[in-house]
Amino acid sequence: MFCEKCGAQIPDDAVFCPKCGYKIAQGSGSGSKGQSQGDSRPVIAAPQIQEFKCPSCGAPLKPQLGEMIITCEYCGASVSLFSEGWKNIEKHTMLPLKVLDSQSLLDTLKLYMDRGLLHKHLEEDSKCEQTSLAYVPYWIVPVSARTSYTAISAASEVGEIAGSTLLMGLMGGAMGGRGGLGMGLMGGAMVGGMMAGGMGSGNLRAYTYDQNYNYPVVAVKSLLNYQPRDYVFDLGSRVIFDISKVTGNVKALNGDVGEDSAKYEAKTYVDQLQSQKVHAMHHMVQQISTKDDVGDPELLHVPVWFAKFSHKKDLISLVIDGSNGKIINSIGLEKE
Repeated sequence: MFCEKCGAQIPDDAVFCPKCGYKIAQGSGSGSKGQSQGDSRPVIAAPQIQEFKCPSCGAPLKPQLGEMIITCEYCGASVSLFSEGWKNIEKHTMLPLKVLDSQSLLDTLKLYMDRGLLHKHLEEDSKCEQTSLAYVPYWIVPVSARTSYTAISAASEVGEIAGSTLLMGLMGGAMGGRGGLGMGLMGGAMVGGMMAGGMGSGNLRAYTYDQNYNYPVVAVKSLLNYQPRDYVFDLGSRVIFDISKVTGNVKALNGDVGEDSAKYEAKTYVDQLQSQKVHAMHHMVQQISTKDDVGDPELLHVPVWFAKFSHKKDLISLVIDGSNGKIINSIGLEKE
């Protein structure tokens, strides 16, 4: 069929014209047949289209090279690029901005630095070089992970080592006294420690560790260095995205990481987190494997402050959650 507004030929089940963005009326031509199929996530433009209309307000959208997520700066509607074309993003939310200005940010960071959460009195020797604020898009990917592994529990291992050390120490002292072998308590402790290690290998047990995540994957490739590792956004305070709340010179950034890539990255990061948590709980972990159930992500725009400090000859970069003032990630602190 053809678009009623611009006359371009369009698919029979199209809901929007890929050329001009005009919404096709229900029942026009053969489009009514495809209406029920396209209501939830309609294709509004082909991947190669360089400019198309916002499906909500009709404003022009011009994808930049590599962009896969576009938020209309007029009405706040968002679209994402899939293999078959651009589609509406159904779940698009935001966190409210509560750290409102640079001074509030610096006051918050000073408390972190002076109290030693980062480094004690680091703020006194640092100079703030730059602060900036932007609404950064994150894919929030639901992941249910089950990790299966075998290991020796830390408590069991410590108990065995302590008991064997004491026993062998006493034996060593007795043997040194009677037979002149001179092993003594220290020698007995060394032998006891080695024996405990050997004894522990016979107490391997099978475990499972289940966790559910709403894992955030930053949707901007240039910010991958600041990808959260074990940070959890306060999703309970998120609201439907409203472009009118993005005020002043602050921008809601577009993204260049698609949903499929985000789901793959979330699975990778969750597997790493599961492994780290298992190794923190147990010693001598063996035969570890994780199975993940990855769901469909939602798009979350987060007010993010970027702060740069110079400290001696080093440059410290901090990424701060503008909704609660907590530090999401940092670069340069590990040098201190």
